[in-house]
Amino acid sequence: MVTTPLTRREFIGTTAAAGAGILLSSCSPDSGSKSAANKASSLNKINMALIGCGAEGQVLLDSLQVIDGIRIAAVVDIWPYNLKSNVRRLKDNGFDVNGYENYEDLLANEKDLQAVIVATPDFWHAPITNACLKAGLHVYCEKMMSNTIEGARSMVQTMRETGKLLQIGHQRRSNPRYMFALNKLVRDAKICGRLTAAHAQWNRAKTDDLGWPKHSDIKPDVLAKYGFKDMHQFRNWRWFKGLGGGPLSDLGAHQIDIFNWWFGMTPRAVLASGGIDYYKNHEWYDNAMVIYEYPLPDGVARAFYQVQTTTSAGGGYFEMFMGDEGTIKMSENPSITKLYREDRAQVWDALVEKNYLSASATAAPSDAEKVDVRETAPLLQYDIPVSFSKKIHQPHLENFFNAIRGTAKLNCPADEAFASEYVIHKANDAIDAQKTLAISAEEVKA
Repeated sequence: MVTTPLTRREFIGTTAAAGAGILLSSCSPDSGSKSAANKASSLNKINMALIGCGAEGQVLLDSLQVIDGIRIAAVVDIWPYNLKSNVRRLKDNGFDVNGYENYEDLLANEKDLQAVIVATPDFWHAPITNACLKAGLHVYCEKMMSNTIEGARSMVQTMRETGKLLQIGHQRRSNPRYMFALNKLVRDAKICGRLTAAHAQWNRAKTDDLGWPKHSDIKPDVLAKYGFKDMHQFRNWRWFKGLGGGPLSDLGAHQIDIFNWWFGMTPRAVLASGGIDYYKNHEWYDNAMVIYEYPLPDGVARAFYQVQTTTSAGGGYFEMFMGDEGTIKMSENPSITKLYREDRAQVWDALVEKNYLSASATAAPSDAEKVDVRETAPLLQYDIPVSFSKKIHQPHLENFFNAIRGTAKLNCPADEAFASEYVIHKANDAIDAQKTLAISAEEVKA
């Protein structure tokens, strides 16, 4: 069981999450939409811009429009179809917003910006983030930090050189339910006992490659200028090497980051297998299985991660931490989140009284006594008494803006995120090498 002391940032998160167990669980659907901290600062708005209006940019815009205390001054996108539609959408919603094709024009013309959100394809993250930091702006950059380790490392170095804030978009690190579960249940109550294993997955059903409306093509010279071969590659960049990092970057990045965060360390080795098993027009594999080894104080814990092209009934997306006394199954989908107590563990009644757990344990089935002697008896299930009505990315964005104001610490600064990003790249290397690769503590330092 990891019992490392909390950092100051983690202590702040613990305190906030402890209150969340009492306050957020009793919120009405609308009561959490505007935070007191943001209301207090509404007269001192932060001017910001969004660079990249693709699928992830749209999700971020949905959250940005309901956060108090910020002004969306501009959006940037190389695709006129995306740019015009988002400028029109924002103006219809009351934002006086400008549109630009590229970030250079944004920096040249918008002189009152304090922050930018970067949601472009991965291979543009490092050059855009570095330029914005050097221009004196705080940056929130979506994961992956970069499609290369060198690019990610350069972002950390620029952050340090400029003294500006750089938040990476691993949004679970600001999710009240995740913060509460880690700080109160794993670290304080130690409900898992000795952590022995972890498992996470994000399997997905077969989907067609993205298309685009007729007559909306980007001109070939413009595509080439920004690093794309054609419109198909532009729309499906995640599947092409040199642009993105494949499914471990696209989906696994969030969940492998949770392994590092909750175990409180980086792994010492990675073994992986993957291949282009379903789609034949992609450069990156679509299936991957990864095993990390974490040298915890009480013994090695292995963490298994998978992303597969398979049935959509594959159990959803989740991260599960298992110990000798209990298991926590976490997900951004609250219906998947569950706690399981082993029969050998002490009863959790005191934790229910402290509002650490909800008193909604399910009864064991009536035929439990028929379980095979080699099989563990059915476990009692509990819920985490923390809920929130905000959009999934909203707390992480709010943490970024509050850090700019000086009222919070970043929950996922680039120097901490780099370690997770590194071991994700290392898993891709392990697939190529088809063998176990060692990971040293030195190499994960930015």
